[in-house]
Amino acid sequence: MNAMPGLAEPPALEAVDLLQQYGEVTALDHVSLTVNASEFLTILGPSGSGKTTLLRIVGGFETPTSAGTLRIAGADVLGLPPNHREVATVFQHYALFPHMSVGQNIEYGLKVRGVPAPQRQDRAMEALHLVRLNGKYDRRPHQLSGGEKQRVAFARALVTEPRILLLDEPMGALDEKLRHEMQIEIRALQQQLKATFIQVTHSQEEALTMSDRIAVMNRGRIEQLGSPEEIFDRPATRFVAAFMGMSNLLEGKITAFEGNLVAAHCGGKRLFGYWSGRERPVISQEVFVGVHPQKIQLNPDTETGGIWNVFDGEVKSSIYKGAYDEVTIDAGVGTLTAALRGSGLSQMRIGWRAGDSTIGPAGTST
Repeated sequence: MNAMPGLAEPPALEAVDLLQQYGEVTALDHVSLTVNASEFLTILGPSGSGKTTLLRIVGGFETPTSAGTLRIAGADVLGLPPNHREVATVFQHYALFPHMSVGQNIEYGLKVRGVPAPQRQDRAMEALHLVRLNGKYDRRPHQLSGGEKQRVAFARALVTEPRILLLDEPMGALDEKLRHEMQIEIRALQQQLKATFIQVTHSQEEALTMSDRIAVMNRGRIEQLGSPEEIFDRPATRFVAAFMGMSNLLEGKITAFEGNLVAAHCGGKRLFGYWSGRERPVISQEVFVGVHPQKIQLNPDTETGGIWNVFDGEVKSSIYKGAYDEVTIDAGVGTLTAALRGSGLSQMRIGWRAGDSTIGPAGTST
């Protein structure tokens, strides 16, 4: 379904008020999500957060308990089976047919759609070229490496020219080095094709590296939807902050604010940061104050301008991590973790800019 000339292209996905229940368990709690055409969206969250259920409903593998709207490229797909939706899925374990050649695996979706054999082969060859597997048409899956199998799975999905490519933990079976390489390759492929990719993962690194936007899920709801920078630097809830590695989370109350700059009283000290909550801050409101370990500096030069949070603290432990030392410090307001290099000190002055600190509403969500 192509947009009419002069009309805006419809979103790749429109999902409104999706509810999925299994007995007394609510897997999706009235979730709404819009994904733009040519966007790479990652649905991120821990096990049991509802991310895979959401993907399966979009793909047609599950029927929601109730839904307001479910459209793909403007077409209503509620109740349609997977083969009647303009989507394709790449699974974690590839799901290649072992008795078929690479070429036959790629052609399978075209074959069930009634595409003639010569056209199927031509399109399979094009797909193999796209994923850099020229010359592998006659190989069997067992003759391929893990990375090559994944590329075949992508070629098989892309050859049908879906409106949306769904990625269900596609790199979960790969080793760390290959996983990093494939993150770059998949993102480059998506940008080259200008295709819509929706990925499910529990890996923060994959989400930050590959996505235009990230939807962080918790307990069947989307806690925050935004760019990788927004999700990492300005988490809207305490849950998102902790899940994205903001391990320094202090409890406090708001004492003052001006615009988005907030002052909070934490453990007898006044800390400054920028507001990330959805609602306007309120004086005396209970909040979390968060900062990533990478943002904490040793002996900060506060003369460089701006507002700083500075502490003198006692080093409790230091663990060598290669590129940095993970230093745990008793800073009076609580225990802080900093990613520093070669400190070797028992006492230290540390600090971070107010702009590197997030202040948001207390609790697991807003």
